Amino acid sequence: REVRWERRSRAGRTRTDARRRARAVDMSKHHPDLIMCRKMPGISIGRLCEKCDGKCVICDSHVRPATLVRVCDECNYGTNQGRCVICGAVGVSDAYYCKGCTLMEKDRDGCPKIINLGAARTDLFYERKKYGFKPRDG
Repeated sequence: REVRWERRSRAGRTRTDARRRARAVDMSKHHPDLIMCRKMPGISIGRLCEKCDGKCVICDSHVRPATLVRVCDECNYGTNQGRCVICGAVGVSDAYYCKGCTLMEKDRDGCPKIINLGAARTDLFYERKKYGFKPRDG
């Protein structure tokens, strides 16, 4: 039986932990194909729509909102102003990070606005186009 020793830094983390955290920064917890903006946040407050109301922007949990979400100026400019940080619909309430994400300092990683659609929404668009817009015979 072989015993493997890992070299740890002063903070108690291994190199693989740092790589794993770096990979997990640019995605939402339940949707790994979504990419976040991650630029320096400005003074604008992030908003959430009715469907996403109460969710943490990072981990999608509905418990213990703690820190107000700030988005960068580019993500809150023009037609994107006041839109939902997660899905892009009309925002009705302020967005918050949960207590767990605040303790792990995931609220310091940059602007959390989702900037791409994701595979599921893209597939839905093409399925609707394929089946929903057939010309009528008549």
